Amino acid sequence: MNDTTQTQVRTFRRSRDDRMIAGVCKRHSIDVFRSLGMTDQPTHATPQLGAEPEGELCIRTLAMPADTNANGDIFGGWVLSRMDQAGGIAGGDRFDIDIATGEGSRLAVTTAAAEKVYRAQGPAAQLNIALKAAAGAHLAWLPQETILFDRARMLRSIDIDLAETASLLLCEIVVFGRAAMGERMQSGEFVDRWRLRRGGRLVFAETVRLGGDIGAKLTSSAIAKGGVAIGTVLIVPGDQALVDRIRELANSFGGEVGISCWNGFAMARFCAQDAARLRADMMAVLGRASGSALPRLWLN
Repeated sequence: MNDTTQTQVRTFRRSRDDRMIAGVCKRHSIDVFRSLGMTDQPTHATPQLGAEPEGELCIRTLAMPADTNANGDIFGGWVLSRMDQAGGIAGGDRFDIDIATGEGSRLAVTTAAAEKVYRAQGPAAQLNIALKAAAGAHLAWLPQETILFDRARMLRSIDIDLAETASLLLCEIVVFGRAAMGERMQSGEFVDRWRLRRGGRLVFAETVRLGGDIGAKLTSSAIAKGGVAIGTVLIVPGDQALVDRIRELANSFGGEVGISCWNGFAMARFCAQDAARLRADMMAVLGRASGSALPRLWLN
């Protein structure tokens, strides 16, 4: 890499529209910043040369000669990989997501990619999700999987408030390490708190806590029986007829899937040896539970 190389990047993430914006920074180093403030209006501003970044520093690293192309410039894929890292969740981060649908409306929400939660050396990351649907509305919360790296710490809270006549389709997948990369979560902390209210009445409450030697605990038959991916689908309203339709798929599942209904909703649980197998099982259940097509990102 020559001394005139200037193709370095600062990256920012704006909440709501979740876009990465690149600008120029000091030669030979990458500073990655994240803007965590919420805004009701999307931003289309591009940082100017020499402008100070907003938010907090996430990554500082050096580009090496091996990261350059034949012309001596930094390889674009290397820059994008640093931007991707800045989009993950680190220890001490806190994200608040509030989604509400108006009366009689329909809304489907997904994510552009899997969410990565990196190793935490200090406080745990916090993710608070609030979902609300008014009378006659339908809300589908269909994010792609959350991947926990070794020694990650995450506290997640999902609060759902539905009008009596509202409907909901919700899924969540948690993967303990990237099996395809030979990685596995050995230790860390994962707390997952769910609360569902319908017509103002609490109809479901659950908190999952995994900590310490998570890798060993996942081998237990009572927890994951050696699986590294778990998932949940929540369907409101849900009845025995829906459960029976989904159970017809039992012979096609690649992992373990169980479904039941009570209190006017149905819930399916998933466990598999890898994320790809669980994802396929979940797509089959979501397809049977919903009359609408899945977001196209799920089909990639």
